[in-house]
Amino acid sequence: MHVFLFQKKCFGCACCYTVIVTRRGAISYDSSDQTALYIRMLGDVRVRSQVGFEPERRSSHPYLCIDFRTLHTRLGCGSTSASSDPERRVHRLLSFQRYLHSSRLLRGVPQQIPLHILDEDYTGQARCMLEKVGNWNFDIFLFDRLTNGNSLITLTFHLLNQYGLVELFQLDMVKLWRFLVMVQEDYHSDNPYHNAVHAADVTQAMYCYLREPMLAKSLTSKDILLGLLAAATHDLDHPGVNQPFLIKTDHYLATLYRNTSVLENHHWKSAVGLLRETGLFSHLPAEDRLNMERDLGSLILATDISRQNDYLSRFRLHLDQENLCMSTASHRHFVLQMALKCADICNPCRPWELSKQWSEKVTEEFFQQGDIEKKHKLEVSPLCDREMNTVGNIQIGFMTYVAEPLFAEWARFCDTRLSQTMLGHMGLNKASWGGLQQEPAPVSEEAQPSTACADTGDAATAPSDGSTATTAGGTSSKEIPQGSRES
Repeated sequence: MHVFLFQKKCFGCACCYTVIVTRRGAISYDSSDQTALYIRMLGDVRVRSQVGFEPERRSSHPYLCIDFRTLHTRLGCGSTSASSDPERRVHRLLSFQRYLHSSRLLRGVPQQIPLHILDEDYTGQARCMLEKVGNWNFDIFLFDRLTNGNSLITLTFHLLNQYGLVELFQLDMVKLWRFLVMVQEDYHSDNPYHNAVHAADVTQAMYCYLREPMLAKSLTSKDILLGLLAAATHDLDHPGVNQPFLIKTDHYLATLYRNTSVLENHHWKSAVGLLRETGLFSHLPAEDRLNMERDLGSLILATDISRQNDYLSRFRLHLDQENLCMSTASHRHFVLQMALKCADICNPCRPWELSKQWSEKVTEEFFQQGDIEKKHKLEVSPLCDREMNTVGNIQIGFMTYVAEPLFAEWARFCDTRLSQTMLGHMGLNKASWGGLQQEPAPVSEEAQPSTACADTGDAATAPSDGSTATTAGGTSSKEIPQGSRES
């Protein structure tokens, strides 16, 4: 494993960061929640953790000696993609330099000069797509190609600018762009699912929810800023495997965060590290800056799927009692948490053409983890054995036990056209996977090869008795759960 260690000071205090470079994707599974298997796929990362927590502790388990960059190639990515990776990265860096040059020209200019002149650096088609960024059928894969792999940077900057947050919070243009570049670079592209494109997709979905009348008329500018930043960084800087894997291999991140929301805590601390390293909020009073970091963490920690039932029960109770008051800061923050949870697992609610791609991608990431577990003679995690699972049964289980209950309650809160559209798509997608499950065996053979454009950004969740109940979910999959509120 290649390890790079450095120290970095930020602001007036000495904050040291340890940087570890590893690669691989994974899922999270909470054995205490017998109704759900869920996806918390991880990207390649440069791990930044603040000193002040527990010191790094390493074990003798062979996993800690794995070079995931090499493993990734061995397990099917192929030599072609590996050899072209350096060239692609150089191309991206050149693009970043071009964008940074544009932003430097704007540093310190009077506010009456519109910031949208940065759009001149986008291609015409990408600029056209940004005009329809609020559409639920927004094709993030196409947008990523049109922006030369810079969808997260381009989209997040555009939305921050569209809301006028750059001027309102007096954000330095160079610092903002540097922050977004570093965020995107901390998502690693050789992850089939949890990469920068997934983060961009979640950010776009979050924007759609922020525009819903219940939120748009109540949220403050600070709420919107936090919501967009949390969406962009919610899966940032993963170590490459799921939480149970980290725990059973005695990984130092599990020790650092005491086996509790390990990944989500790491995403949050990584985001805070980038905020401090770039000094994006350095001009704010210290108390405001710390409050922003704390609230950002509260949003990201809400994406821990092991706490899904806690958040869903609380949300359902508020709706039953009709006591959500959007003029109360704590209630607005809770709604933001639920919105981010929905955005994080909204892939089954997308149109079939998009949802299917995300489903294939997330399943391939599951299977890659299973391949590593087999290679090192570890127990294969649920849903990670490519010989025992298919894309269809994984997705049907996830929709049945995780997505449907969450989006049914969200539709109670926001009974809008978008909510009904999402439930409709999910019902149709579930029926489609159910139909594919009933087709002859050759379908499962097509799922074997790993492809660079595999699929859904939602985690699949299964009941306590495993694949049997998941299959049962598939038998009723042709019913469109427009108003289902069962959990």
